[in-house]
Amino acid sequence: MEDKVLTGLTQAAQTAAAPARNARPQPTYTSEALLERILQSLDDDKAEDIVQIDLRGKSSIADYMVVATGRSTRQVAAISEKLVERLKTEFGLISKMEGKDAGDWVLIDTADVVVHVFRPEVREFYQLEKMWQPPADAPAT
Repeated sequence: MEDKVLTGLTQAAQTAAAPARNARPQPTYTSEALLERILQSLDDDKAEDIVQIDLRGKSSIADYMVVATGRSTRQVAAISEKLVERLKTEFGLISKMEGKDAGDWVLIDTADVVVHVFRPEVREFYQLEKMWQPPADAPAT
């Protein structure tokens, strides 16, 4: 009986420890350092109208959001590809990217920073950054 109880405890302890062994290692960089590199990469590749939005305390999706514009579908795709390559090389970070094939709106999710790269017309249509601006003062009654 005692052997079964000890075996059960050992198996439970191994099961409880398993998630810790399989957990992602903690990054060796801060979200601020990642943001700074993202902004530099966008600037290096001639992205336009770069806006950074601090999401800390407003949303749990990321610490920061960056919105930028490329002049054409080709430039939007190139800006996005280069950014993902740089983050992988410099931070060892594998980013999720969606929308690159269409080139109208590319989303890059680094977990700490979410980056949106738009063609000008698409950015104007969605006006994504307006969602995160503080509300305008209500008119006096």
